[in-house]
Amino acid sequence: MAFNDWDEVRTAYQVARLGTVSGAAQALGVHHATVIRHVDSLEAKLGTKLFQRHARGYTPTEAGQDLLKVAQSTDDQLGQLANRIKGRGNEVTGELIITSLAVLAPLLSPVLAAFREEHPEVTIKFLTDERVFRLEYGEAHVAIRAGSPPDQPDNVVQKFYMQGFALYASQAYIDRHGLPDSLDDVGDHVFIGSAEETPRAPFFAWMKKHIPARNIGFQVNQITAARPAMEAGLGIGFSTTWSEQQREDIVQVFPPRPEWNSQLWLVTHVDLHRTAKVQTFLSFLKDWATRWPVMEGDDGPGTAA
Repeated sequence: MAFNDWDEVRTAYQVARLGTVSGAAQALGVHHATVIRHVDSLEAKLGTKLFQRHARGYTPTEAGQDLLKVAQSTDDQLGQLANRIKGRGNEVTGELIITSLAVLAPLLSPVLAAFREEHPEVTIKFLTDERVFRLEYGEAHVAIRAGSPPDQPDNVVQKFYMQGFALYASQAYIDRHGLPDSLDDVGDHVFIGSAEETPRAPFFAWMKKHIPARNIGFQVNQITAARPAMEAGLGIGFSTTWSEQQREDIVQVFPPRPEWNSQLWLVTHVDLHRTAKVQTFLSFLKDWATRWPVMEGDDGPGTAA
């Protein structure tokens, strides 16, 4: 098959995805006769049937499924490439894809709302997931990551914001159980810990090492589940200092420690880092972050690493 057969492969992919010639024609913006011609031509070149035709539409054969898996992957990669190309313009318009951990959504949402207010022509796509999105494939323009410095090649990494973590409990928990005397003697108090064998978060790793296992009565696999558990009175748990400020129903049991902190990083791909859209957003975000609580000894948002 030659490169110029891609139109026919793409047509067959849409037929398989939608199940009908009319659906594929509408998706591609072509006449239904063009769809039929492309499918027939592709089958002739390959010497095999890619579809079973029936009254309800088209169903891929085994050979069709093999071909269309490759077509779907190629279509996805072309879409990701388009996102990267679109980000290279000199205007602050179009789609801006930002990826982060879900736990940061309350911190970042006001920033995104203000940025949209100032740049209404930008459509923001905010993706939260535990997996690392591939900036080199155009899956995102800006990543906000936590932990160790990201080391993927061809990325620009900037030290951003140091999150402080402290141990908190609900007022209801304290009313029932009181406060522990110290972290060296926690008595019978219940703590909310990590369900992971080797926790990645520094505060959970500290808890696993220093708090007796018998005291960790509730475990979660993501920090996003720890805060609601603490609020519900299930025990003493970690939460960010920025999220618990001025809360009357939540009490800080033990203040932040350096070993509990979590560094945030701004990550962009080198191909998109200098584009107007990315630079405008990064400047806006860094300026907004100067209003966030700063940990003792931290200078706030930094520069490129």
